[in-house]
Amino acid sequence: MAAQEYGADLLGFVFADSKRQTTIKEASEIACKVTGIKKVGVFVNAPLSEVQLAARECCLDYVQLHGDESPEYCRQVGIPVIKAFRIRPDFSITEFAGYQTAWTLFDSFSAGQQGGTGVAFDWQQAQQLLRQAPRPLLAAGGLTPENVVEAIAILKPDGVDVSGGVETNGVKDTVKIKRFIAAVRGAERSHVK
Repeated sequence: MAAQEYGADLLGFVFADSKRQTTIKEASEIACKVTGIKKVGVFVNAPLSEVQLAARECCLDYVQLHGDESPEYCRQVGIPVIKAFRIRPDFSITEFAGYQTAWTLFDSFSAGQQGGTGVAFDWQQAQQLLRQAPRPLLAAGGLTPENVVEAIAILKPDGVDVSGGVETNGVKDTVKIKRFIAAVRGAERSHVK
């Protein structure tokens, strides 16, 4: 409700195995109560049928994929896909080959984790990749109300994605959500001028 109240464009539901994981039933109940905001389901290497079921039951507008999903898998989802790529020092633009998704998402690389690390990737080093990445582009990974304006200034993404950066002790913090969205909106207004 705070994300909607403070003006977020998208609301995410994590269906992947995570401390933030939700069930289809829980997400569906929330999705029915929240209007005027797009809903995103986050998955990691899930069976296609599971992704499609969650998309239907929760009225998802997007599916965000953080695993090793192939371009073919992405084409079969049936609703717009946000494909996450974990940025590491040896990342190559060839990894984008064949993907035709609604959004590309740059996230941090952490061995053994598919996302939600709370660690930022090297924004300066990623600038060359950004120029070659499919657009539109979302930036994620270690973003907080304190650093999101800097990330936007360096990366110039089309949007940002946050989860842990608006939590306190593992729980979403409405004050941090408000501050994060206000910082993003302020950066947008500065960029338009």
